[in-house]
Amino acid sequence: MEKLKWHPERDLVEVRVTIIHRGARNDMRVINGSEIKEIGRAFMRVATTGGEVEIPYHRITRVEVKREVLWRKAEA
Repeated sequence: MEKLKWHPERDLVEVRVTIIHRGARNDMRVINGSEIKEIGRAFMRVATTGGEVEIPYHRITRVEVKREVLWRKAEA
């Protein structure tokens, strides 16, 4: 996530992050880069309709930019 924050050729708005989100369809949720408010050391802060929430990085399963998969969590 740090590379996305500081990379000169990447725009955070173009990022899509898929996370594990219990209760959502297929227990997954896609977060658009425009929803990401802060990239911390162990979490990202995301704007939601209920306010801002912290998403720990271990819940991230996939990171894409312009439909290009930059990172995917290894299968267990």
